[in-house]
Amino acid sequence: MIKSIINELRISIIATACLAVLLCGVYPAIVWGIAQGLFHSQANGSLVSVKGQVIGSSLLAQSFTGASYFHPRPSAAGDGYDAVSSGGSNLGPTSQKLIATVKERVAAYRAENKLAPEVLIPADAVTASASGLDPHISVQNALLQASRVAGVRGISEEALRKMIASRTEGRDLGIFGEPRVNVLMLNLDMDGKQ
Repeated sequence: MIKSIINELRISIIATACLAVLLCGVYPAIVWGIAQGLFHSQANGSLVSVKGQVIGSSLLAQSFTGASYFHPRPSAAGDGYDAVSSGGSNLGPTSQKLIATVKERVAAYRAENKLAPEVLIPADAVTASASGLDPHISVQNALLQASRVAGVRGISEEALRKMIASRTEGRDLGIFGEPRVNVLMLNLDMDGKQ
């Protein structure tokens, strides 16, 4: 009986050790190697570098507040665009605080972009994403900001519209989501750094 228990214990320890080596060492090493070989940029965070200096990730929003830049979605992540505090505000659609915040953002967006009262404001211009870190804005949001940015930068609105079109990403797999514009990449294009 004791011999049987010791034998079962030995088998269990060997199986656990083998599985630990396989699942905690070999398998992750294989996945890492494949990712580095086939998806190097994505596996390393889709980092964006300018002159050898990492300035961000194309997967994370950054705060652009100057009038000469396209602005990302509002963020509820920490102090704004804080990846450590990623998350939404958790305010529901009937929350008076959310309603007041959106009204303030709509007024500020209209004033900043000199929009008439009848112009519809895209939802992504005045509401934060679930993570608070969404790097994309809708095409309509970018087009509404184009006039302001063109005026401040002294370039034609048509040239900006072409930049927006070149940075517009289509639907995922051709059917999911909406076309969108990566704000960081668009702003870098305008600065001539990409």
